[in-house]
Amino acid sequence: MIFRKAIKADVPFIVQMLANDKLGKLREDYQEPLPEKYYAAFENINADQNQELIVVEIDGEVIGTLQLSFIQYLTYQGGIRAQIEAVRIREDLRGSGIGQQMFEWAIARAKERKAHILQLTTDKSRPEALNFYEKLGLKATHEGMKLHFEV
Repeated sequence: MIFRKAIKADVPFIVQMLANDKLGKLREDYQEPLPEKYYAAFENINADQNQELIVVEIDGEVIGTLQLSFIQYLTYQGGIRAQIEAVRIREDLRGSGIGQQMFEWAIARAKERKAHILQLTTDKSRPEALNFYEKLGLKATHEGMKLHFEV
């Protein structure tokens, strides 16, 4: 299994994985050709040293993705938080242990970047994800809130 930073050619595979779940179907616009807004977002992510859009490969095929954001704070004595989001695995490989390996890699990467915490948000309508994260040692210590804007 190879973990690497995504390149532009990976964007369609990433968006396809993002769109391939019950919530992603509602918010993503996967089509061929892929809308340009996804490539513009990729360029912004790729240009930011505190963003890492990662793909996971097996035998040269992209089978998973995640995004790590490193957020500098004044709290925790100027600490860095690693935020992990958009963790997806190709549908036919879910349940095979790849997700756990992806989190192990992300935790090691966060420590390498000197983060003091790894955090994530997950939708409350995904109880299987909540159980998975708890088995990995993550704890629901805070209540998250969001305010969505019309774009």
